[in-house]
Amino acid sequence: MADPLELRGELESALALASREAAEYVEGLAGELVLDPASERLLEGFDAPLPEQGSGALEALGELAERGRATATRSSGPRFFHFVIGGTTPAALGADWLTSAFDQVAFGWASSPLGAKLEGIAVQWLRQLFELPSEFAGVLVSGATMANFTGLIAARNWWADELGFDADEAGLAGSPRPRILSSGYIHPSAVQAIGMLGLGKGTVERLTCDAAGRLDLEALAASLENGDGPAIVVANAGEVNAGDFDPIAAIAELTSRHGAWLHVDGAFGLFARLAPESRALTEGVELADSVTVDAHKWLNVPYDCGVSFVREPARLARALNVGAPYLPSPDDPRPNPGFLTPENSRRARALAVWATLRAYGRDGYRAMVERHLRLARHLAERVDEASELERLAEVQLNIVCFRARPPDVGEDELDQLNRRLGEALLADGRVFAGTTVYEGRVAFRPAIVNWQTTEADVEMLIDVLLELIEEER
Repeated sequence: MADPLELRGELESALALASREAAEYVEGLAGELVLDPASERLLEGFDAPLPEQGSGALEALGELAERGRATATRSSGPRFFHFVIGGTTPAALGADWLTSAFDQVAFGWASSPLGAKLEGIAVQWLRQLFELPSEFAGVLVSGATMANFTGLIAARNWWADELGFDADEAGLAGSPRPRILSSGYIHPSAVQAIGMLGLGKGTVERLTCDAAGRLDLEALAASLENGDGPAIVVANAGEVNAGDFDPIAAIAELTSRHGAWLHVDGAFGLFARLAPESRALTEGVELADSVTVDAHKWLNVPYDCGVSFVREPARLARALNVGAPYLPSPDDPRPNPGFLTPENSRRARALAVWATLRAYGRDGYRAMVERHLRLARHLAERVDEASELERLAEVQLNIVCFRARPPDVGEDELDQLNRRLGEALLADGRVFAGTTVYEGRVAFRPAIVNWQTTEADVEMLIDVLLELIEEER
């Protein structure tokens, strides 16, 4: 097979094939299995030695489309509740295709005025959507882990300043042990980010008052009052098992009083600010020093896209700015988002964010969040009505935490029953909702964040689970 340059005539046909196959796949999301039970076996069809002679774009794409459609997890479909994963709105999907076609390097103005300009606008629109103060600046990253990393690197910069040294230049050797405080709700991605920053995963103090991991507010107050040295507090807007929130406003009052840094991990919970009925859960977020959110969750843009907001963006520039003769000057007044992020090679994620916000606006996203909250309440009602099911937590937002509890099954057998049901549900493929452990009990925790999810999808989850419970008998 010839050099790709000699085969450039394939381009139009290749794009037409990809467009046709992608459209058929997306149109079928609502009606097909979330994952075909045969997909694992079918994946073996991809196994082959590296070809010496290529087959050309059309044959390669045709094979990818055929096998990919048979084996892809429909995680962007309306019945995927396994993790907190959104879908992709039509506007975001179209923009993402254009993003690949434009193939912009979104480091700065010099590499892509389009990417830099739209990132600035998209981040400002998101700041306005979440009603954060105007002094906050933000940057797009790959997801919640890097958003937490970015926000917490600003916190590390502040912490080192408070102690009188430059962590970014000198490193952490010989520095005091950091004080990082949170509840049991802290997400593993935040702990991972803390470890990557050299602050030590083991330094996180989880101040809890119950088995669920709720914050012991009195213990936090005592630690801030009596502890030695500056503290970083991680508050959690949306816990992953039941959608619960730390008391952010009360935490913000304490961090303000004691001069601590407040970082809010709002991966999906920050969207609670959009709906009047849930907004109170997020009160105090506006007082934080850094805030993160995942755009590929409730914003429903393609993977991978997260956002980090920082009240003092100059701290990001100090920690993350790179210098080279061929790069823009740090004094360049034009937008250069690459100076505020750990990623230098950056896809133009802003195009999808800008397009979906331009397409649906604040009102559209508020309506979607409100619809999802109604669906979560409806799901909880179905759980409460079923004698074989037991709800384990109040529905705070969009997650319903429950377990199977047939009357004829003993308490000591319930965990194993629910694990088997979780495996059976995923193997069935019609609806995806995996298990977790909540207050020591194996449970389901379906999360509703997909723009296409309807009441019928929620009903199917309960119907299939009840069917599987009956099969267990």
